Amino acid sequence: MAQKLYLGIDVGTQGVKGVVIDPQEQPCVIARASKPLDLISGLPAGAAEQHPEDWWSAVVEVVQKLMAAPSVSPSSIAGVGVSGQQHGSVFVDSDDQVIRPAKLWCDTSTSQQAAELTEKIGRAVPVGFTASKVTWLAHHEPEHWQRTDGVLLPHDFINLRLTGDRTMEAGDASGTGWFDVQNRCFDNSVVSAVDPNLGSKLPRLLETGEPAGRVCSYAAQLLGIPEGIIVSPGGGDNMMSAIGSGATRSGVVVMSLGTSGTVFTRTDHPVIDPEGLIAPFCSSDGGWLPLLCVMNCTNVTEEIRNAYFPNDPDALQRLTDLAAEVVPRCGGVEFVPFIHGERVPDLPHATGTITGIRPGGLAPGVIFRAALEGITANLCSGVARMKRLGVEIDTLRLVGGGSKNLLWRQMIADTLQVPITLPEEPESGALGAALQAKWSHERGEAPNLSCDAIASDRVPLKTHVIEPTRSST
Repeated sequence: MAQKLYLGIDVGTQGVKGVVIDPQEQPCVIARASKPLDLISGLPAGAAEQHPEDWWSAVVEVVQKLMAAPSVSPSSIAGVGVSGQQHGSVFVDSDDQVIRPAKLWCDTSTSQQAAELTEKIGRAVPVGFTASKVTWLAHHEPEHWQRTDGVLLPHDFINLRLTGDRTMEAGDASGTGWFDVQNRCFDNSVVSAVDPNLGSKLPRLLETGEPAGRVCSYAAQLLGIPEGIIVSPGGGDNMMSAIGSGATRSGVVVMSLGTSGTVFTRTDHPVIDPEGLIAPFCSSDGGWLPLLCVMNCTNVTEEIRNAYFPNDPDALQRLTDLAAEVVPRCGGVEFVPFIHGERVPDLPHATGTITGIRPGGLAPGVIFRAALEGITANLCSGVARMKRLGVEIDTLRLVGGGSKNLLWRQMIADTLQVPITLPEEPESGALGAALQAKWSHERGEAPNLSCDAIASDRVPLKTHVIEPTRSST
């Protein structure tokens, strides 16, 4: 049987990353490449934008690097999958040309529109979601909105450039603000509330596992990959990271310790939080992906690093070593880490607070440990909320930059009283996209094939398991 390789692309805020996998190999990633991205500078306060064509240029460069790798035979590529940053807004005209830069998930300049939509619709529309960006464009740049023929999410735009077709899938679409998560379809009443003309500008919604299309001749020549191969539906970065972390069945929970912190897991049914603190996303493999997102995670540890050891390249390890010598609970020092406001709990205007300071309480090890304890407590309270909503938690997989911290790993295991494993592959979004491409490809002959059957054996885990001992917070 001829070798079949699969290409996974992850379009993030900070850069584009790509991998090629050989499903017959262990580990299956045989090539990787990346290209950094920047935000557009000089924008008003709260605005965060990138140009979608810059994403595409970076994708082209990354894929060309991958195809030039000695381990990759371009003719063996059998499918492509795309992961993308969620909630962004791409506006294209009738010729599929981008009308203006995309407002991103972290753009808060549309807060007034989000508040107005929340009141109008009767349920929370977070400022980060796409809905407020559409309303903002219609109000502030009506000439651009009039020219708009299609509204896409970031990964949808890359799929458009790959295939020539506009599509959307349930996972990423469930972060727009106009999606009916329970029924996995557009909520037409909300679509009309966002803007009366939005419905005519939305792309076709794919069925579960349905390919977004096939690589067109333009993309094939530019990227150096075969024309006509399958482009899987793709999904948001959290949805693809779930696949790339092995969270393709109930009970496997992923916690990501990045600039913000997220916790998510796949379920076979929708999980609806009556207070809206746990986002009721769909997964990108036919299930659902309840997700907790806190705004304060490694951005807090970076603040402490900059405060105590700003020019020390080993500052985080130095702080961790000092924190390891501090008794849990830090002698009563408590660090509420809401320095950027907070989404969960819903305190957008909150500030960070340190209490219980006595002599020696401002020592770097004490403050760093108190911060880790505060972040952990907030994340784990969200996990506890998930459990109360019926989410199973058998094992926790830890990803993101903060997962490298040995002290923090143990603290989380002790707090949740569950064992922790770490995936070997750091680029879980790109890996998930490649695995989804294999799934979509093989569903052509086996329509009932589950994504878990593809992913579960191809997500390598580190052999060391962090077992819980006692609560540290």
